[in-house]
Amino acid sequence: MSISSGPPAAVPRVPEAIHRRRWVILTVLMFSLLIVVLDNSILNVAVKTIASPSPTGLGATQSELEWAINSYTLVFAGLLFTAGLLGDRIGRKKVLLFGIMLFGIGSALAAMSGSPGELITWRAVMGFGAAFVMPATLAILMNVFERDEQPKAIGIWAGSVGLGIAIGPITGGLLLEHFWWGSIFLVNVPVVIIALIAMAVLVPDSRDPKPGRIDPLGVLLSIVGLVLLVFGIIRGGELADFGDAVVLLSIFGGLAVLAGFVWHEKRSSHPAIDIAYFKNGAFSAAVAAVALVFFALMGVTFFSAFYLQSVRGYSALQSGLLIVPLAAAQMIFAPRARLVVERFGSRAVCTAGMLLVALGLSAFALFDATTPIWVMCLVFFVQGTGMAHVMPPVTVAVMQALPREKAGSGSAINNTFRQVGGALGIAVLGSVLSTVYRGEIEGHLGMLPAAARDAAGESIEATLGIAEKLGPAGAPLVGAANDAFVSAMHVTALGSACVALIGALVVGIFLPGKPPARQRSGQGDDDRAVPVGARR
Repeated sequence: MSISSGPPAAVPRVPEAIHRRRWVILTVLMFSLLIVVLDNSILNVAVKTIASPSPTGLGATQSELEWAINSYTLVFAGLLFTAGLLGDRIGRKKVLLFGIMLFGIGSALAAMSGSPGELITWRAVMGFGAAFVMPATLAILMNVFERDEQPKAIGIWAGSVGLGIAIGPITGGLLLEHFWWGSIFLVNVPVVIIALIAMAVLVPDSRDPKPGRIDPLGVLLSIVGLVLLVFGIIRGGELADFGDAVVLLSIFGGLAVLAGFVWHEKRSSHPAIDIAYFKNGAFSAAVAAVALVFFALMGVTFFSAFYLQSVRGYSALQSGLLIVPLAAAQMIFAPRARLVVERFGSRAVCTAGMLLVALGLSAFALFDATTPIWVMCLVFFVQGTGMAHVMPPVTVAVMQALPREKAGSGSAINNTFRQVGGALGIAVLGSVLSTVYRGEIEGHLGMLPAAARDAAGESIEATLGIAEKLGPAGAPLVGAANDAFVSAMHVTALGSACVALIGALVVGIFLPGKPPARQRSGQGDDDRAVPVGARR
């Protein structure tokens, strides 16, 4: 009697010694990622303190505060792709160690800044280091887990981002209540030292065994194109004017250079990235979904901070605590998203997730100055649940579409689209918020001199500052400012929801549906890079 057997098991490609400690390695990688994500969310809490005159802060202007954030973003986005390529070529562990060490040095120097200019410079150094950390963590993950465990590991990895979003504002609030503003950067240093030791001991190295010749022109074009594009987006958001000559030149110049990058890569015998991957509908839909969901999410994060602190009057720490439901939902559901995908398929799960994100964003259009706390917490939880069912599946789609030896490039593409989408969301939706607010508040500023009227209309913070100087006579202006901001927030929230709906449409059309049972149970592994010291 013959005994039937199922499909042959995939041949293990990860060395046994690495496979045994894979979850410990993931913990170290999450720790490294957490440092980077947490730092950005901490800084958002500290901007008001840094703007205060010395010795409380640095006396930074609004423009200097923006560039303390934007210098990091600009360098980070410009170097992500290059950092991923270098990791594939010289070793991802080496790149990760270099990045986290540079990030720690930049953090220590930023904490000791004596002027806004110094802070901007050291934030750029931190962005340089972070660009080498972010793609390396995901690329190493892909090389220490077998293919069938990768979705679970990526879900946990994505959940750590939610953890950083939650504890960043809370940590920042606690530090600022007890220490000087530089503590928000100095706290990174001991964490970086622990991470460096853990990485050196536990994390294996891996690289592309056949990297081919380097493509210096392609690398240069990618850096120049991304820096110009992101600079134009940031500048347009600052000015709330995307018709400005410098903004248009930067954006279209960046797009032209990136078009040249694509043209060069398609014709190169040794391209930095194989453009043919983008012909895969699932791959292109996944990276588009990453950009769209972060466009929507970063936009709402931007205006919700002002809503909670300026309109509702919550402290930075209280506002951070109100974001916890969003992060909690991501930490709860992201590691389990693979189970839902296995049952219903990526298309259905990601489409439902995008619709939940859109629903959560739309709910902001119903908020006013008296909306109950529990309603806000519920909306944030819905948004987090949606995100948790979008980011892990689309990240898996991007990473598993490429051979494992190109994991660094895949991670860099994923993170680059996320960063550009987020920057665009803040700039475009921030401009919408500013424009609508100015239109709503102008009719209430007639009591002010012309110069003060222009300044008061720039933002709700500026209006409330003028109202405070007026004393009791400024009370009506406070109410008008709150009403104007809430109206502007409604318009911006609906715009964010529309972007999320476009994302739902993209993934609903292009992502694959539920695979046949035989394919799910018997899929083999792809060719993957050999961890250094491993045997085939």
